[in-house]
Order: sequence, then structure tokens, then C-alpha cells
Amino acid sequence: MKELEKTYNPADIEDRLYQKWLDGKYFHAKVNKDKKPFTIVMPPPNITGQLHMGHALDNTMQDILIRYKRMQGYEALWQPGTDHAAIATEVKVIDKLKQEGIDKHDLGRDGFLEKCWDWKEEYGTRIVKQLHKMGSSADWDRERFTMDEGCSDAVLEVFVKLYEKGYIYKGSRIINWCPVCQTSISDAEVEHVEQEGKFWHINYPVVGEPGRFVEIATTRPETMLGDTAVAVNPEDERYKDIVGKMLELPLTGRQIPVVADAYVDQEFGTGCVKITPAHDPNDFEVGKRHNLEEIVILNDDATVNVPGPYFGMDRYEARKAIVKDLEDQGLLVKVVPHSHNVGTHDRCKTTVEPMVKQQWFVKMEEMAKPAIEALKTGELKFVPESFGKTYLHWLENIRDWCISRQLWWGHRIPAYYCQDCGEIVVAKEAPCKCPKCDGTSFVQDEDTLDTWFSSALWPFSTLGWPEKTEDLEYFYPTDVLVTGYDIIFFWVIRMVFSGLEQTGKSPFHTVLIHGLVRDSQGRKMSKSLGNGIDPLEVIDKYGADALRMTLITGNAPGNDMRFYWERVENSRNFANKVWNASRFIMMNIEKAPDVAGVTLDSLTMADRWILSKVNTLAKDVTENLDRYELGIALQKVYDFIWEEFCDWYIEMVKPRLYNEDDATKAAAVWTLKTVLINALKLLHPFMPFITEEIFCNLQEEEETIMVSQWPLYRDDWNFKEEENATETIKEAVRAIRGVRSDMNVPPSKRAKVYVVSEDEALLGIFEHSRSFFASLGYANEVVLQKNKEGIAPDAVSAVIPRAAIYMPFADLVDIGKEIERLRGEEKRLEGELARSYGMLNNEKFVSRAPQAKIDAEKEKLEKYSQMMEQVKARLAQLLG
Repeated sequence: MKELEKTYNPADIEDRLYQKWLDGKYFHAKVNKDKKPFTIVMPPPNITGQLHMGHALDNTMQDILIRYKRMQGYEALWQPGTDHAAIATEVKVIDKLKQEGIDKHDLGRDGFLEKCWDWKEEYGTRIVKQLHKMGSSADWDRERFTMDEGCSDAVLEVFVKLYEKGYIYKGSRIINWCPVCQTSISDAEVEHVEQEGKFWHINYPVVGEPGRFVEIATTRPETMLGDTAVAVNPEDERYKDIVGKMLELPLTGRQIPVVADAYVDQEFGTGCVKITPAHDPNDFEVGKRHNLEEIVILNDDATVNVPGPYFGMDRYEARKAIVKDLEDQGLLVKVVPHSHNVGTHDRCKTTVEPMVKQQWFVKMEEMAKPAIEALKTGELKFVPESFGKTYLHWLENIRDWCISRQLWWGHRIPAYYCQDCGEIVVAKEAPCKCPKCDGTSFVQDEDTLDTWFSSALWPFSTLGWPEKTEDLEYFYPTDVLVTGYDIIFFWVIRMVFSGLEQTGKSPFHTVLIHGLVRDSQGRKMSKSLGNGIDPLEVIDKYGADALRMTLITGNAPGNDMRFYWERVENSRNFANKVWNASRFIMMNIEKAPDVAGVTLDSLTMADRWILSKVNTLAKDVTENLDRYELGIALQKVYDFIWEEFCDWYIEMVKPRLYNEDDATKAAAVWTLKTVLINALKLLHPFMPFITEEIFCNLQEEEETIMVSQWPLYRDDWNFKEEENATETIKEAVRAIRGVRSDMNVPPSKRAKVYVVSEDEALLGIFEHSRSFFASLGYANEVVLQKNKEGIAPDAVSAVIPRAAIYMPFADLVDIGKEIERLRGEEKRLEGELARSYGMLNNEKFVSRAPQAKIDAEKEKLEKYSQMMEQVKARLAQLLG
């Protein structure tokens, strides 16, 4: 057995131990038919990434579960990898090139992609190295990348299969267009933000009926350039006579029809709605029903493309000009302030423009059904359950998924256009010959796929799918997905419907949802607020174990948590407590080197009590971890180690260790070591570094705690009687300490302690525990008796169930000094009372002072009066 350093310094051990684990291949999982598999896939961090508190929490939770299952004997695989993060990476590379004076178009597609791969090489492993600092025990030998060869093969396979099945199609539909990033984005990437705006009420003249108008209201006047109808409800009596008539579309020289459509709410506004099929999702559907023209009025950068006075203007510049021209022509009826939700791109915060464009889509209606069914049948569950409702709501209202992006970095869409006849061929490789015209000239589609298309395949593409690999057969479906509630739509839903469609199985059975890590004021951590805390800074200062403990303490599934530096200090203090207690035990093991003869029968009451406690702890922690109550499990381990083991048992056992003649010394040493090893194992998933260092120095049978057996509940370690007996002793000690604290008696002042009870069994407990009870209760002598005979009448008493405890007053207090102290206190209180009475009897004070101040003075008077009564009573007692 080696010796621990005098002080715990995480920087001295963490990197060394992590390298030991890597070298020993302890994180590596392989197909093993003799073991049950347990699999978690890591949400792949972006290659633009820098470790933040969300990553730290997410990965700590996964690491706790994987370490726990590994110790339980599962073949535990934590599958890691990184995401190409199409739009995020492309923006970063473009910015970097701009600083070098290079435009991406000057490089061309291939040249730009080379720069993206350079970026990946430089930054792709950065966040992985940072996860190493956290102690993440992922199988880094299996690390994958969403654009590596295997994952790319899976993407091609899925695209072609879905296309052949009719689930992927190309068409003109309304999509969300970001004018800054100049790409389509999915509904899930649109963030709805409350903005102050206006309703502009505009008159559209009825053709052939001078002086008659139809009044419409819009929040986007510039889109009237693309109006192709005005709709009214067919049941609306006000407008029945104009259905089918034509209206003059102001400022355009065009005429548009009035159509009847049930979509219009006749109770809202004027009951007339302008229809712009190319720039509004609902109008698009109305346009389809009435065969209306779709006029796209904006370029990709949101400038107006309609010939005329507004051509080339930015959309908001055009809005101002159009409103002014309407006003000049007397067609602007009124402007009403209006607060409404506006769609913005979650990445660049630009207001999204709904636009009709030719894009690639996935039909979602059929694919959503099995994903809905999986939750309803229990094949899939959420922790907490409430997030299942969010999942269902999204799936039940899902629209077709726009999967094409106008980017260069990403998986290029495997669609090829025949240059001779225009035929589209979807295939894994470029075709040699057109199936329609036998032409041989093809051009591949310029667009790439939405990042989430490849991420959706992550649980099975990383295991070798579409090949039927051994890994896939053994480790899939995975067990638990750990993720934040903010990407249920982006990622979780897409993985579920993709897994069910491609493999026939849900990709995981449980989704464990966690919240955000907020600052101490409850604000979301962000660059703009400057309140982000770097996990690596915390690790450098306090160690990874302290950070991990802080993130999990008090953490409940689905709930946000607040980060306080004070909590990190508390976690570091706990690590110090564990270290110092372990060091103490290891320094005293040599006092009884031979513990081979120790049996359960040879243990004392205190030994059996702590053994029973750690036994129950193993059962409780296991149950909590199985229910994903990680915060509760950690709290139980913390309470046991700090209170029961360190503050009570180690103190109980010290007299036996220090007494050369104590025959139970071997039992004490065996118990200390056994309980410490079990406690370290239960703590290991949460604080892997400190537990590994202590474990490997404490025993020599096993080379790492990582694959040691998880503690199991044992019937023969269940000592309820000894637990109850020890709780009685603890209660007595607490009572004695309470009395002494009230009387300001220092621990160094020892007193005679009488335990009085008519219960023979109870006195037997104290007899059995006499040595450590005396030590913990600061007693120079312990007397056990059935009545109060021989106990001085001035003895101070405390009561516990079935017994009373007495301590002679003179043993506790130096009477002369106490009288002197009390007289000083009496004099001070006389002054305070005189001052208080004086103020409250002063008519000027009572009539002029605020009532709160008068009430406060009355409270002081009452407090000082009570204190004076106590002081006088104590003095009377002492003076006899």
C-alpha cells in the first residue's frame, strides 16, 4: 500500500490518471456475447466548438451512467464523435478567409472545401481534448465524424432509399429563407421572437366600381408586390357580391381576383386577406387551391426583384417607400401598432423571409406515424415524462422537412441532371448514361443536405450501418440518449423517425432530458451578456471532480440549474474531506496489518452500524441511478461520506486505534477499509479522478476502480438492531453537544456524564459504546444508572427517548468566572434597557419616528428583557 500526498492537488493526478485509462484501453468496448451491452451515443459536438457549461453538464451525465454500467459488468460503449455543422462551419471559414482578403467564390467549390477540411483538422479535435479534461470515458478508439466515409455512405443510402420510396421529392414550396446566410433553413431552426410592429390598413379599389374599396391589413406591405388575390370567407355576407370580381392592386398596374376560401376568419380584422402565395405558408396553400400565380418578389439577399420604382431596394427600404406612395395616393387607411411573433434564424438572428423556392423535401406524414406510436407503446420514453408531450405535439403538427441547403460544406445532394434532356437521376454515384435519352453529360445538384440529415442517422451510422456489422447487431439499439430540451425537435425526433424507418427499431429506449446551466442570477449564459463561465477555468482552479460534482448536485432531470462559484468551493472541500479521511485510514491500517481473521461476528456495534449503512447506501444509489435521479444519488453518497463515515464513524473508532490493548482493533481497520472502498466505488461515477487515486493506493488487488465490481446489497450486512442502537448513541451525543453549546462550554472542558434509564437494554447500548461515547460526548467519566441517586440537584440535563442525561454544573462551568461574566452581561443589558425605555417614553420620538422604527425598538426591548431574565435566573442559581 502506497501513501497519499499530504494535500489533495487535482492538477497532480488528473492528467496522469486519464492517460493511464487511455493506455489501459479501459474505455474501449467490444462485442462480447458473455456480457450484456449498454450503449450511449454522444451528441456530436460541432467542429466549431469550444467546451461550454452545457457540454460539461451533458457529458458529465453521460459519463456517470457509462461508468456506473461499466462497473455493473455491462459491455459499456459510449460512442463519441464530432459534427461537421454545415452552416456554422461554413460561416467560420468564410470569416477566416475574409480576414485573409479571400472570397470563397474566388477559390471555387473544391478550393473552398479544402479550406473547410483544413479547419476540421485544426479545430475538430479541440473540443475532444477538452472533454478528456472532464474525465469523459468515451471509446475514443471509435471516434467518428459526420462526414467520414462510413457516415457519408449511410447518408447516400438513406437519401436514395427515401427517394425511391417517394419520401424525398424536389418541388417549389414555401421555405424559410435566411437573406444573410443565403440558404434555406428548417422550421426547427426558426426562432420566434416577439417584436413591436404595425398593421398597415390599405384600400384596394374594386375594378369598375369607382369609390368602392376592399380594405386589407398587413404587417408586411412590401409583399403586396407579390399579391395574386384577395380572399374572403364564403359565409361572409358582407362580401358575397364581390367574389369573382377584380381588384386594382395598388402601385403595380395589375388586377387580382377576389376568391372565397374558408381559411379566412371573418371575425378577424376586415375579413379580407391579401394572398401572396410566394411569401406566406398559409397563402401558399390558398394559392394551390385556387390555382393562383406564385410571384417571388425578392432576390436571395432580400432586395426587391420586381421591375419598377422599388427594384433593387432592400425589403425594409421598399416597405417605407411603398407606405409613403400609398399615403400619397390616399390608399393608406390607417396604421395600428401591433406586437407579433417574428421568425428569426436561430444562428444569425436575421428575420427569416418565407419564400417559394425549388428545394428538396422529405415527406413527413408517414414517417411521423411510427415515431408517434413508439412513444405511445412505451418503446420510447422521456425522463421527465412531460417532454413526451412536447415531442408528440411537434410530430403531430409536422410539415415536410426542407433538407436542401445552399451551402458548399456538407453532404452534397446525390441528384444528377442530364444536360441533354433534363432528367433527374438520384444515385450513390454519378450515372454513366441517362435512362431517358442515353445522354452521358451530367451535372450534380449544387446544394448540400441539412446538417441534421446526417445527425439523424448517428446512432446507427456510427456502428457501421448500412453494413450488417457485429457492432450494429450487438450495440444497437442504444440505451439512453442524454440531451438538452432545446434540441428535441432538431435532433431527437429526427433520430427516432430515421431509426424506425431504416432499422425498424427506435434508436434508444430512453431520452434523458436536462436543462440549461444558468448563471447565479438565473440568466442564460451567453457571449452578449458576458456571463459565460469556462469549464476549463473551473478545472484549472478546482479540478474536474469538483466541477462535475457541482453540475450534478441538486440537478433534477429537465430542470435548469444555477452555477455558483461557492458550490464549486463546497465540492472542492468535499474532495479534501474524502482525501484527508482516506489518508488517515491508510496511516492507521498498519496498526492491524492482519485482518484475515475478522468475521462479521467479531465486529463491534459501531462497525456493524456503518457496514449496514453503506450496504443500504449501495441499494439506494443503485435505485436512484436506475431512475436517472443522478442528483439524489450523489447527495446520498455525499451525506454518507461526510456525516456518517467521517464525522461519526471515524471519530467513534479513534479510541480503539489509539489504544494498544484494544482487542477489536483489527475489526476496526477491516471495517474502515471495507466501507471506504465501497464508498469510493459509489462515488466513482461522479468523481472519477480522486476515487481512482485513493483506490489504487488503498489496495493492490485491482489496478483500477473503473472496472471493479459495483457494490451490491447484501442481506448479511443488514444490521438493523445495531443501526438503531448507534442512532441512540448519536442522539445522546447531539443532546450533550447542544447543552454545552448553549452554555458556551469549549470541547476541551471535559465533564462527568450520567446516563439514567430504567431500560436495561438501553443501558447495555451505552455500556457497549462506553469508550467512543465518552470521546464524542467530551466526558471524563460515563456513569450508567437506573435513577438520579448521587446526581447533584444543579446538574444540567438533556432528554433522549427512554433516557435522561445529566452533567454536574460545576464540571461544565468555572463558577467564579461565570458569575463575573454574567454580571458583565447584566450591566450591559441594564444600559440597553435604559436606552430602550428612554426612547419609548420620549413623546417626541413616539410622535415623530416612523412606525417601523418604533416597532423595531419595542422588539429590542422585549429581547433585552428576556435576556435579562435569563441572566438573573442563572446568577441566582450560581449564587445559591
